[in-house]
Amino acid sequence: MLKNILPRGRSRSLNRTQKAAIAGVGALGAAAVALTAVPASGQTTTTSEAAPTAKVAYSTKQIQDVHAGVTGQLAGASQKVAAIEAKQEAAAKKATAEKKATAKKAAAKREAKETTSRSAQRTKVKKAAKSYPNNLDGWIREARAIMKKHGIPGSYEGIHRNIMRESSGNPKAINDWDINAINGIPSKGLLQVIPPTFAAYHVPGTSKNIYDPVANIVAACNYAADKYGTMDNVDSAY
Repeated sequence: MLKNILPRGRSRSLNRTQKAAIAGVGALGAAAVALTAVPASGQTTTTSEAAPTAKVAYSTKQIQDVHAGVTGQLAGASQKVAAIEAKQEAAAKKATAEKKATAKKAAAKREAKETTSRSAQRTKVKKAAKSYPNNLDGWIREARAIMKKHGIPGSYEGIHRNIMRESSGNPKAINDWDINAINGIPSKGLLQVIPPTFAAYHVPGTSKNIYDPVANIVAACNYAADKYGTMDNVDSAY
């Protein structure tokens, strides 16, 4: 192709101008070739290098949110457990208090029962200690114990002496021949007391039966104390 630009019959030696022209043409050709290799987008493609790996985007806020959620759930669960434990503890304390109260009440009831029993036993022993034989001696001693409580005077000897004179010691004795009998109010009992006198001088706590030996003695001695100062001063019918 270069051969054609040279005139025929001329020497094929190139001067400086020609060489420069040829160099310019070569440069333009190289440039044209280079342009044909550039893509339309103006960017050079490289097939020998791999595409860079895409970076994954992440945020610590998501982890914080998850942590906060879990923490909240754990806190809520702990509160529920604490509430359940508190209820159980309160129920246990209540049950213990009720058990103690029941035991205390039962103990107080037992104590009251035992106290009543002991009191009854003491009363029984006391009564047994003051029991008297069912005979003249026992009647006089029991009557004197009652008289002492009520301030009624009378010795054992004075009472015994008057009993023997009036009834010979028979608590069922009755006089059906004296003036009192004639008037319809016969004398009765150990010390031969008429019913109106027995009623007037009866001592509370004793029998209201005029034939009861103890009640008869106490009423007669009460009357004698009022009329004579004491049964000891009586030596005949009164």
